[in-house]
Amino acid sequence: MLPYLFVLLAIAVRFLPFAGPLNILPHAWHFTPLAASLLFFGARGSRRQMWVPLVLLAATDVVLTKFIYAYTFSWDQLVTWAWYAAILWLGTNLRTRAGFWRVVGAALASSVSFFLISNFAVWAAWPGMYPRTFSGLMMSYTAGIPFFRGTVASDLFFSLAFFGVPALVHTLAERMRQSRDHAAA
Repeated sequence: MLPYLFVLLAIAVRFLPFAGPLNILPHAWHFTPLAASLLFFGARGSRRQMWVPLVLLAATDVVLTKFIYAYTFSWDQLVTWAWYAAILWLGTNLRTRAGFWRVVGAALASSVSFFLISNFAVWAAWPGMYPRTFSGLMMSYTAGIPFFRGTVASDLFFSLAFFGVPALVHTLAERMRQSRDHAAA
């Protein structure tokens, strides 16, 4: 149940700014639980239902792109959807061993891969934004740096939180069981 809840949380966060009167930038500085929810779903969700977060997030992208932002679709959106699938797959590597450092490594890999892939895709798909030169590509990466900071911070924060919730619940349940055993004795 938690994997689905975390994906729904990631979707809800993407729409939050549009529910308020200010209609400010979405998910301020890319601080979202999106990658963490995909990692967690890959690690703890049903293997037969890995398509669920992909479809939900792709549908969310369509709604945001077409109806909220009023942008046109281009092939770079497919790159983002492929990235979603890759992060789900990366999460499956945490299925049997999801220690602290492995979760941190997966979160950092998510952040870095999204930064590299998405900025490259924008540079390649939208020729009017940046020149089609190496310098233009570097301009695209430079423009993404302020967002990268938020992406890294949120991926680390939410990944550790999401993977920590079951461990915390297990620890609390164990302590409650032990206290009941001591009280009964």
